Amino acid sequence: MKRLFSILVIAAITVLGAYNLKAANSANILPGTIVTFVQDDEEAMAGDDLEGEELGFHQELKKRFIEGGPAFMGIVLLCLILGLAIAIERIIFLNLSTTNTKKLAQDVEDALNSGGIEAAKEVCRNTKGPVASIYYQGLDRADESIEAAEKAVVAYGGVQMGQLEKNVSWVSLFIALAPMLGFMGTVIGMIQAFDRIEAAGDMQPSLVAGGIKVALLTTVFGLIVAIILQIFYNYIIAKIDSIVNDMEDASIILIDMLVAYKNKKRI
Repeated sequence: MKRLFSILVIAAITVLGAYNLKAANSANILPGTIVTFVQDDEEAMAGDDLEGEELGFHQELKKRFIEGGPAFMGIVLLCLILGLAIAIERIIFLNLSTTNTKKLAQDVEDALNSGGIEAAKEVCRNTKGPVASIYYQGLDRADESIEAAEKAVVAYGGVQMGQLEKNVSWVSLFIALAPMLGFMGTVIGMIQAFDRIEAAGDMQPSLVAGGIKVALLTTVFGLIVAIILQIFYNYIIAKIDSIVNDMEDASIILIDMLVAYKNKKRI
């Protein structure tokens, strides 16, 4: 009986020890597992955050452009491309048309005093820009009279001004057209949103979210295009005004030079 009791006690102790050991192992494994799960979750969240950070401005812009729909967004993009092409062409042309008016006037005056009309015309031939062209036309009529030279300068100045302002009206058209297309996309998106509400018979945010999102994106991109083109347009207008002012000042200087040259020849 004592032996049986001793065996039961030893068995109980063995079972209890095994249970405690298993519980201890489980306790050791569980925190490690939890830590691993937490670490994995944190790494996943960090990866998502990193992916969101890696989504740069161009990717975000491309994503929003696609979400806005190809119909109106493509037309707005076309307005931007054409407007920028014309604006860049005008800027290059205007920069090439810019002349050092004071230096040109001094060279023409020196040539006029030393070699006469033909020498002054040769200086104008070798100089680019509308001011040199105006000088050449005025000098070409200088043998007739001062009035004829002045009329030639005024007439050719108008021609040169038209060349400077060529195609600028298209840039202003695209500036007005881009936001108008954006607003049209806004109206169409709102109409689609209300059509979905009418078809569903219920006012649910998920029904109108897509239409309103498209509407807002088309408006935003239309305004962005208009702002970009407006900056280029203002620069072009300012450049044209500067060249036109130089042309007017140079015309007055040329007439004064011709008057002085005529008076010198009479003496």
